[in-house]
Amino acid sequence: MTQHPQHIGAIYSVVPGFEAELAYELGADSALLAEGLLATQAPARPVAWAQNIWLKPEIIPIASIGQAVKELKARGRNWASLSYHLHRRTRLIQDQLPKVSAKPLVFPTPAPTAPLGVFMLLEAGTLLASARTSSPFVGGEPRFVENREAPPNRAYLKLWEALTRLRRHPQPGETCLDLGASPGGWTWVLAGLGAQVVAIDKAPLDPKIAALPNVICRQESAFALDPASIGSIDWLCSDVICYPDKLFEMVERWRASRLVKNFVITVKLQGETDHAAVARFAALPDSRLVHLHHNKHELTWVSSQEALPEYL
Repeated sequence: MTQHPQHIGAIYSVVPGFEAELAYELGADSALLAEGLLATQAPARPVAWAQNIWLKPEIIPIASIGQAVKELKARGRNWASLSYHLHRRTRLIQDQLPKVSAKPLVFPTPAPTAPLGVFMLLEAGTLLASARTSSPFVGGEPRFVENREAPPNRAYLKLWEALTRLRRHPQPGETCLDLGASPGGWTWVLAGLGAQVVAIDKAPLDPKIAALPNVICRQESAFALDPASIGSIDWLCSDVICYPDKLFEMVERWRASRLVKNFVITVKLQGETDHAAVARFAALPDSRLVHLHHNKHELTWVSSQEALPEYL
């Protein structure tokens, strides 16, 4: 365990390996508590690289396991634990708390709404806990009942997660545009929700996806597409592989058209993280940038004409 600060305003969990990206985003105020866990003295705020944010952390002195359980129950019902050391003691506390269901979701089942707290032991006599967190999922990780047969790749899990975090998704009768659609994982998700999907890619879709009755395939460049040739759409989705600057230009063209109600876009970061490119996406109005659990070295940018959740 890294030495912890005396005062903690917020704690941010991150996928191990991306601590440097989160630390850059948080600034000089951040301190490493443990692998995948950074703390700041400043209050919590939405950031792109965090999987989960402890919104109201407390450092609580405890004399026993029983007192730890009592202190936690007084602050909330649902608790998940992090165990970096003192594993047996942490487990003894967790076992005396109400069980938290962590069953995989069947998409598009809504995300849980009940508050979920998180705790850990800094030392045998010191509990670090937050009864409020930004994510309703244990560890900030939504788990799904996967479909290992129909989709042509596992990229569909990113869109499932993004829409679950967004707490809404395309509906029957709505129109979706999937840019860079091949082989069709995201098109499969959108079509499965009952939406009409226009899939754009120079490469063909998987034949099973292309044959879906509510899918139109156009083999052309996503970047050369004129928004006026498509018209008004409810959702623009893209998992296309390209450099962030080129993607940003495409997004700006579609935003300027005012033809799109909702965006879900993967921002792929190649080589060293391009913090300037990340900042440009983060600065766009009415949007959020988030590192999904199912993202790799990439972020997901969402924007909507409707109000977005404060934390995704």
